[in-house]
Amino acid sequence: MNPPSQDLTPTHADRELDDLRRDLAGAGAAEKIKEIVDKADTCFLVTHGGVRPMGVRACDEDGTIWFLSDKHSHKNAQIAANPQVELYFQASEHSGFMHLSGQAQLSEDRALIDKLWTPLARTWFPQGKEDPCISVIGVKPTVGQYWDNKHGDAVAGVKMLIGAALGKPLTDGELGELRP
Repeated sequence: MNPPSQDLTPTHADRELDDLRRDLAGAGAAEKIKEIVDKADTCFLVTHGGVRPMGVRACDEDGTIWFLSDKHSHKNAQIAANPQVELYFQASEHSGFMHLSGQAQLSEDRALIDKLWTPLARTWFPQGKEDPCISVIGVKPTVGQYWDNKHGDAVAGVKMLIGAALGKPLTDGELGELRP
């Protein structure tokens, strides 16, 4: 039995998404990554063998994302075995969605730990920033995707309400590929 044929002609919705597409590379991609990361504060870190939420400690201008971690944790062992990771962010209820693939690196650099330390980290490291179990995970994104609002949640919300009243989409979104 042959599978049913599929009509792959672009739909109105497909063409509309193409109009919203804004792929970013280099500094533009790194800027968008930093913008969403700074709003999100947390993400899901996916290693080969596990998924867990992580609090972001910093995001550099080049898009490198930094976390504090226990050097004896499963995630550190998983990263040591396979540094390819995925990160999933959501900056707010309706915007700032981002997926990143990248290479993770582990470090025990005390100056970097000191730079990334916040009082809240004492929750996981009761001995403070001198805790011998602290390590740093740095993720350098290689590729990703984002879906965001151009003008913030308030404008997007108003456009959504007007679009619902008019019976036609008035999107304020943008989406694209990221290649920092």
